[in-house]
Amino acid sequence: MKKYILLITTIGFSFLAKAQLPDDALRNSWFTQNGTARNMAIGGAMGSLGGDISANNVNPAGIGLFKTNEFVFSPGFALNNNKFNYRGNNSANKKNAFSYGATGFIFGGLGRPGSRWTSSAFSLSVNQLASFNNRTFYKGKNDVSSFSEQFLEELAKDNASPSAAENNYIFGSSLAFRTYLVDSFMANGKLGYQSQASVARPGVEGVNQENEITTKGGYHEISLAVAANMSDRLYFGGSVNVPVIYYQRDLRFKESDATTNPNNNFNYFEFTEKSTSRGVGVNAKIGMIYKPQEYLRLGLALHTPSFLSFRDNIRAAMTTDTEKFTRNGTLTETSDNLNSGNAGDRQYNMTTPWRAIASASYVLREVNDTRQQRGFISADIEYVNYRSARFYSSDGGDATGVNYYQSLNDKIKDYYKGAFNFKVGGELKFNTIMVRAGGAFYGNPYEQSDMLKARRVQASGGLGYRNHGMFIDLTYVHNFIKDVNFPYRLNDKPNTFAEQSGSRGNIVATLGFKF
Repeated sequence: MKKYILLITTIGFSFLAKAQLPDDALRNSWFTQNGTARNMAIGGAMGSLGGDISANNVNPAGIGLFKTNEFVFSPGFALNNNKFNYRGNNSANKKNAFSYGATGFIFGGLGRPGSRWTSSAFSLSVNQLASFNNRTFYKGKNDVSSFSEQFLEELAKDNASPSAAENNYIFGSSLAFRTYLVDSFMANGKLGYQSQASVARPGVEGVNQENEITTKGGYHEISLAVAANMSDRLYFGGSVNVPVIYYQRDLRFKESDATTNPNNNFNYFEFTEKSTSRGVGVNAKIGMIYKPQEYLRLGLALHTPSFLSFRDNIRAAMTTDTEKFTRNGTLTETSDNLNSGNAGDRQYNMTTPWRAIASASYVLREVNDTRQQRGFISADIEYVNYRSARFYSSDGGDATGVNYYQSLNDKIKDYYKGAFNFKVGGELKFNTIMVRAGGAFYGNPYEQSDMLKARRVQASGGLGYRNHGMFIDLTYVHNFIKDVNFPYRLNDKPNTFAEQSGSRGNIVATLGFKF
């Protein structure tokens, strides 16, 4: 493995700063297309095709192709197969979970006789745009830095007194200070701090690190879409959407002495953190589909940023064994002990990136009676400006919070960039049976893409059955994943990261009825 070392200037790790990192912006914006089994089978290339409830979340103009009523239900199952390489050490783990795709109602109706508007439709749906159910685990020997050095940076940045170190950083540095992982010292009349696990301290030379993260939850979107059909040639649509987000993270990070020296005042420490994040917001999507020829459809859609409000809770604990450094040996401290038994609570706002989608479809034997159509080929190009994500303090009068989020937003602009996503798919129809296939490529969102290799590639296939107003679709989607994972970040010091590969499989079924 190539051992990449990336220098990133980050922000401090006080309770406020620890609340969000640039990674949180990406988590709420870099996800692959989800929807009905039909939509996923064709790689999510729904921008100009329409005729599917997934159009609510892609191009609402596609709802305008409906002239009857329909109910759709899309259960699913996700299979995560993660692989990591951290400082030359390989590890693998799996995590499976139930999921779901676009589910809801579509109500279509004909226009008035003699009107230019042939028909109109509206739709109410809920869709899981992203599932956060996953597990990350990797380990390796690190002779460059220690997880504990972020606490040293925090205390040095604030010029913290021993009293402040003991009481003011209850979700990080104070836990390390109270268990003697971090201790104060005087040198030339000046106060300083040192970590017993620091690889720069004589006798340590390196640490064995383990990082385990289990996450739960998802990014869901409730959508109300309205669309109109002009002469079966031009379609306009828009949707108002309510994102509902739940994210739970259980972190366990352990460092142990990589030497066999029992007298260097460090054996191990283990830091655990449990956090939950709940968010709700609003966004809008608008789009159009135009048929210049009966067999050709062109689509264009714009997604506004989502305006989100979050509330997070956090608890943390640390256990440290400093061998003979203290008389008590192994010590444990928790944030609950320092916070009257309560979890930490914080509120903030966020806007996600905007998106633009251009698309085209070629329909085989395009006729008004969809039962006579023989298939299609469809393709989408999507641009997402990941660097436009922003965090905001929920209290404009909190100068510390305002300054922190401004600093965080500057890092997001430096850390991410805009990227293109490409989707293509098609269907062949054999009377009541349909065969589908598709693929998608999601580009690298990192500005330093030469060092941070990331992408997501999808391959999908599925079958469908339609007869007498009832349909059943079944799809399997295989995601090839390449990404990076930072166990922690330090200011003005090289940071190492784990290279992630592996895959994510999705099995999705859709059951629908016309009524």
